[in-house]
Amino acid sequence: MQYEAVIGLEIHAQLLTESKMFCGCSTKFGSEPNTQTCPVCIGMPGVLPVANKRAIECVIKTGLAVNCKIAPFSRFARKNYFYPDLPKGYQISQYELPICEHGLVEIIVNGSTKKIGLTRIHLEEDAGKNIHEGAGDYSFVDLNRAGTPLMEIVTEPDIRSPQEAAEFVKKLRAIVRYLGVCDGNMEQGSLRCDANVSIRPVGQEELGTKTEIKNMNSFKFIEKALDYEIKRQIKILNEGGRIVQETRLWHSNRGITESMRSKEEAHDYRYFPDPDLVPVDVDNAWIEQIRLQIVELPDSRRQRFITQYGLPEQDADLLTSERAMAEWFEEAVKLGGDPKSVSNWMMGELMKMLNEENKLIEECALKPEQLVGLIKLIDKGVISGKIAKTVFEEMYKTGKDADRIVKEKGLVQVSDESEIEKVVDDILQKNPKEMERFRAGEEKLLGFFAGQIMKATKGKANPKIVNELLRKKLSGTS
Repeated sequence: MQYEAVIGLEIHAQLLTESKMFCGCSTKFGSEPNTQTCPVCIGMPGVLPVANKRAIECVIKTGLAVNCKIAPFSRFARKNYFYPDLPKGYQISQYELPICEHGLVEIIVNGSTKKIGLTRIHLEEDAGKNIHEGAGDYSFVDLNRAGTPLMEIVTEPDIRSPQEAAEFVKKLRAIVRYLGVCDGNMEQGSLRCDANVSIRPVGQEELGTKTEIKNMNSFKFIEKALDYEIKRQIKILNEGGRIVQETRLWHSNRGITESMRSKEEAHDYRYFPDPDLVPVDVDNAWIEQIRLQIVELPDSRRQRFITQYGLPEQDADLLTSERAMAEWFEEAVKLGGDPKSVSNWMMGELMKMLNEENKLIEECALKPEQLVGLIKLIDKGVISGKIAKTVFEEMYKTGKDADRIVKEKGLVQVSDESEIEKVVDDILQKNPKEMERFRAGEEKLLGFFAGQIMKATKGKANPKIVNELLRKKLSGTS
């Protein structure tokens, strides 16, 4: 029997606020355990929470960016359950009245556009963190994260493949980073993804029994975990078994999902409105004020890069995947860089070096005006394209300007025809057999001769003049 997957995602994004959701404690990552806590976020009796306005605005901004309806009235609820990293014994979240509902995000998979519906976006507080490693028979609890503003984005079950799921998370991550509401760091857990996945015979409307997959902290692991889980479920059904509704963990080192806890019975969290927090009233004036803060988003910028700068789709996709990358590109173009040349250097040498050091573009010393300076030296014939790569690497490492590096290292291109001709004659004289083979029809040897000349001149000879002289001399016209 042929099956299809039905996948829905729950994305949790920690919001970029300086203080927590209901108190003034810092949200800074990496501090000593339990140093960023107070009576409010550790749930001491008698304390009163106060909602973080900035966090509410972040959720509204995200909702507007993904075509949600913004509720004029929403409220916080208590989600009751016991777990060691939840000091109050309940989590402040939203239930029947979220801030945002019915959104839409478009993704592109294999050249086709697909719309993924959003059920809701709501605001809640994060829990603390349990630490099990190196504790012997004990676990430790770090409550620094408890109370951090958390935005939960829930999709409709519109996703049909692991590739679509990964593309959706990539797109959503790009959007929240463009908006400046979340840093999107999946390794540190500030953007986390859970998936509900089931399978059903192709053509069947009724949904199958779903499992929830947790612990997927990269795009690659999202694809691998879902691919494994879909195959696991198909195998069970083909062998006459039954899918059990449960929560499963993805183990990246073993490449499998493993049962964490059963969800045969729906949890009764006993939601009820939080009596300590007033409802959130959002009027049109506030919505419009927030809408004005929304920058040009990835899809719009991608299309503009194609039409305004004449870039291929592949270039536009990469350059607009990160806001800082897109702004770096546009700054270089505004300073006089040819769009395609700037794009080629960014997608080639710059991305290679950033990836090698696992850095973001905003972390590198190289500035747009320095790349433009390098391109101008190439266009003027001061340096060759080959030398330019050496200069670029030095620019990236030191932050020095291209013309300074060229002068310091004596890398100016040789364009004196008589000087180059002497080297050409010398190379041809040393390789008579290769000359005979070239004249016998092996024209690919032109590259061999050019390479020898460039080697002899340490890459400084003007390639155009080298090729012109070689063709003249090898054809016997000079």
